[in-house]
Amino acid sequence: MSDRLSVLKTYKLFVGGKFPRSESGRVYEVTDSKGKWLANAPLSSRKDARDAVVAARKAFPGWSGATAYNRGQILYRVAEMLEGRRDQFVAEVSDAEGLSKSKAAAQVDAAIDRWVWYAGWSDKVAQIAGGANPVAGPYFNLSTPEPTGVVALLAPQESSFLGLVSVIAPAIVTGNTVVVVASEHAPLPALSLGEVLATSDVPGGVVNILSGKTAELSGPLAAHQDVNAIDLAGAAGELHGELAVALEKAAADNLKRVVRPQAVDWLAEPGTDRLLSFLETKTVWHPIGT
Repeated sequence: MSDRLSVLKTYKLFVGGKFPRSESGRVYEVTDSKGKWLANAPLSSRKDARDAVVAARKAFPGWSGATAYNRGQILYRVAEMLEGRRDQFVAEVSDAEGLSKSKAAAQVDAAIDRWVWYAGWSDKVAQIAGGANPVAGPYFNLSTPEPTGVVALLAPQESSFLGLVSVIAPAIVTGNTVVVVASEHAPLPALSLGEVLATSDVPGGVVNILSGKTAELSGPLAAHQDVNAIDLAGAAGELHGELAVALEKAAADNLKRVVRPQAVDWLAEPGTDRLLSFLETKTVWHPIGT
């Protein structure tokens, strides 16, 4: 019998394209649905949240300035890399959510397909969110969608991977950069996703992933003056119901766009609602014949 000890995985945050530990040095135990220890995850601090916003803001000009076709290629590359690590994510989702291997596989397959689905929208969203407007005068009037900026995403608590992908992909495909707070009780699939993003041509800072207490991290993000929008998907349910109201009030301080929490079947076909939620419309007038 071998006396060799297995090498346990060390989970870290994903900020600015790097893998730091929490600046506080804190961790918390992550267990499966039966209470069995799985790993220690970083317990992010408010300082970590601020650092993630700085990284997202720094990455925004380059990512929003990339061509839509290029962003679509990069999202497709994420799907390719996830396909190669499918078994790892099936095991992590199964442990995190207490699902059978077959049900966990369905969640992972749907998440991979979701990256491909949103990748296909990268160069098409302008056609449904913009266009030429009829005006009474000798002018061209053209509207085009532009990304909002830095978006804070509270990942769904109950869908640690498919729900996570379903809020990240539509936000970044249109040129936004994001700070993600992973599912509080099941953060490991999100932290592993950071490893995939780091090897998928996603520029550093476009996606930043934090793990820890949702209530502790979401408050500073909602009130942060350099965050332009927030998705409150992870503030749904009895555990965080009152939190959503407080966060929406904090977000009003600098007129953030807010996507309110609601019951969602993450396995259902995705729509364009989240795709369009973090876009601003720029309208240009130009005289005809000039």
